[in-house]
Amino acid sequence: MLRTISIKLNTDTEQSEQLLALQTAYADACNALVPAVIENRCWNRVALHKLAYYDIRAKSPLGSQMVCNAIFTVCKAYKAQAALKRIKTEIPALAFDRASVHFDKRTYSIKDGMLSLYTLSGRIKVPMVLGDFQRVRLEPGSPKEAELVFRNGTWFFNLVLETQAPEVHTGEPVLGVDVGENNLAATSTGKLFGGGDLRDRRDRFLALRTRLQSNGSASSRQLLRKISGREARRVKLENHRVSKAIVLEAQRIGASTIALEDLTNIRENIKGGRRIRTRLHRWAFRQLQTFVAYKAQSLGLDVIFVDPAYSSQSCSLCGEIGLRQKHLFSCSCGFRAHADCNAARNLARIAERILSARVSVNAPDVAA
Repeated sequence: MLRTISIKLNTDTEQSEQLLALQTAYADACNALVPAVIENRCWNRVALHKLAYYDIRAKSPLGSQMVCNAIFTVCKAYKAQAALKRIKTEIPALAFDRASVHFDKRTYSIKDGMLSLYTLSGRIKVPMVLGDFQRVRLEPGSPKEAELVFRNGTWFFNLVLETQAPEVHTGEPVLGVDVGENNLAATSTGKLFGGGDLRDRRDRFLALRTRLQSNGSASSRQLLRKISGREARRVKLENHRVSKAIVLEAQRIGASTIALEDLTNIRENIKGGRRIRTRLHRWAFRQLQTFVAYKAQSLGLDVIFVDPAYSSQSCSLCGEIGLRQKHLFSCSCGFRAHADCNAARNLARIAERILSARVSVNAPDVAA
């Protein structure tokens, strides 16, 4: 099982300058690879290595392994574009001006709380600032690849660790989770996580950005840079809080599986006016589901994505189509519940059917 931890580096002025020089040379190498990708329509790592390695190696001050890492970074970026279906007839020219530096086991090592890193002027040893969170995960984990990033004047080493997967729980109940905008999430046990405050904050950020962008003055551009990323950080923090609470709820009821909605291609199906589309396209449902998935899997809980068709319209008690009025769901059978909690119960019921169909059974003894 792979987990990523972010480690703060305690660099001095000279070390920071060496890492900045490495980041600049790495970004230049990545940018130099882009024309080869476009000309040959190639983002396969092995094929691009054969096409461009010696040319970049001759022009760049990077060592051989760092050039290989730059090829990996460029290919990964273009594969991500292809997965998002952004590569069609013309291949976009990606820019790597502030690219993170990819490290592998040949270009870094960890020993006695010190991080040894490759730079253009030789290896440097940098002290790592480790908190309890990092120590608990670093000790049993096996270090893999990493990314060196520079954020707000500080260097961070985002290290991937391979850890032993916990024992998976089986044969226990399923917790259904319905995600939304008015309520960030609702569980089949009746827990609601409101999203009104977060939606209000996001609308305020959007209105502020719109005013500043239309102003166009130097002070407005300065304020735009100052608030850049503030909304994304707020949303990420809230999604971490909610996802943690969901996993704790699953543990509380002894659930072995968490059922989430499969919302693939939902953005393409969004209908409504410009304001509605703008608001829903900024809905970070995928991030919340990703946080729930990795937190659950780290505790040995399974996560299953199910088709949410009619889950908001069907009665979780009798299965018939009911009536939804804002947050209230009612059915002709007399069942009444919060609409999102009803949908979450339906997701749990669908997941239970899927899981029961997967259970292995003893084959009948036909000869007997």
